[in-house]
Amino acid sequence: MKPTTITCFAVLFMALVSCSKILDTKPTDFSTPDQYYSTESQLNDALAGVYTGLSNKYLYNGSYLFILNTGNDESWYRSTTIAGPPVYTHDASNVDISGLWANLYDGINTANALLENINKPEMDSTARKVIKGEALFLRAYYYFLLVQHWGDVPLKLTSTTSPASNTFNLARTPAKQVYEQIIADMITAEGLVKEITDYGYTGRVTKSAVQGMLARVCLYMAGEPVKDATKYEQAAYWANKVITSGKHSLNPDYKQIFINEMQDKYDIKECIWESEFYGNETSASGGDTRTSGYVGIQVGVQCAILDSGYCYGTVMVHGLLYKSFDATDKRRDWEVAPYTYSGANKVAVASNQYYTRFPGKWRREYETLVPRAKNACGTNFPILRYADVLLMKAEAENEVNGPAAGLPYLNQVRARAGITQYVATDAAVNSKGNFLKTIQTERYKELAFEGLRTTDLMRWGLLITN
Repeated sequence: MKPTTITCFAVLFMALVSCSKILDTKPTDFSTPDQYYSTESQLNDALAGVYTGLSNKYLYNGSYLFILNTGNDESWYRSTTIAGPPVYTHDASNVDISGLWANLYDGINTANALLENINKPEMDSTARKVIKGEALFLRAYYYFLLVQHWGDVPLKLTSTTSPASNTFNLARTPAKQVYEQIIADMITAEGLVKEITDYGYTGRVTKSAVQGMLARVCLYMAGEPVKDATKYEQAAYWANKVITSGKHSLNPDYKQIFINEMQDKYDIKECIWESEFYGNETSASGGDTRTSGYVGIQVGVQCAILDSGYCYGTVMVHGLLYKSFDATDKRRDWEVAPYTYSGANKVAVASNQYYTRFPGKWRREYETLVPRAKNACGTNFPILRYADVLLMKAEAENEVNGPAAGLPYLNQVRARAGITQYVATDAAVNSKGNFLKTIQTERYKELAFEGLRTTDLMRWGLLITN
């Protein structure tokens, strides 16, 4: 989508490293840590560097979408080589695993350096608070991704300024302690950042994004492996703040959410926080981070014709996902494409073909930015949607107050899908256990291909890796 003050920086703001003592003069052609962070503009540049971790090729601009989140009951990786993360035969040397780890800690280190220098320039105090809040939240979010996938991880809250700073080879911190730091940072951030209506677009961290993500963090902390059940009440609290803010609602048409994304249209009521991409230049930024993205190029309907919307079709839909939908569910034939391409022509998939279907959420035929590029598009990736907040509220309420308390939020999502709304006596929702199973299925259908299924299964203790 269109560039913003955060996403338009073409060069990654790298973690700064102090010069060797061999040099006895101050460099004049680049900034060192003691020279930088001297102005509000430099703080904003540094904040842009923290954001760039989201658009890294190992996160939302690449393998996290089409390699690291396959191998579950949602999708499978279409490849002649059956090895690596999609089939759980990897180790730490796998480039997608090590790349994600390094990218997340790079983002954390850049955030740490910014936070250590946040008070350095003379500037408006409100503007300083906003920068601090966004940096705190992003650091916490990167730690959230780390603790979800690796459990105990090193908790590092100071920047690495030189190889001699004794911040390498840190011991792992218990996951519970990491979660506590994440929650503390996000709560602080919630009081500092702006409202989403102050921006009118979804690429910045806002109060709604922080509140909704706090609900997600608390739900995950309540699940495996930490299993702190007290966090269900907090999850309900934070989800409720988003719901009662009056700033968000479901888009009446499920498919329009994703058409809007393809057409550079912001929907701040449904889409709360997104990783932003824009343009169709494949080498706009170079290296591991680009301004343009891969949404719809890797996760979409395979197509070899550029004008029709070129797509590699790297990910295919698991047959169980297709079968989980009611025939009348409006999401099914959008989320699971009912066609393939033969040249530029669409060919219907036979109704009994369950394992030859492609994801249909992001359809490049709707792109308005032309000429289309084979390896670049400007479609954003949704990190947090309002439908997710409603389902998190339903799940948390069920755990704290029983299924009747969660039912209204579940039914809002089902109503948009055009399927039957439950009443309290229905078997699917008449006990806490049954309600949880129903929520698990509803999240499966509503949020497919949005990078949540594997970690959802992990927190529920349901992921099978062999």
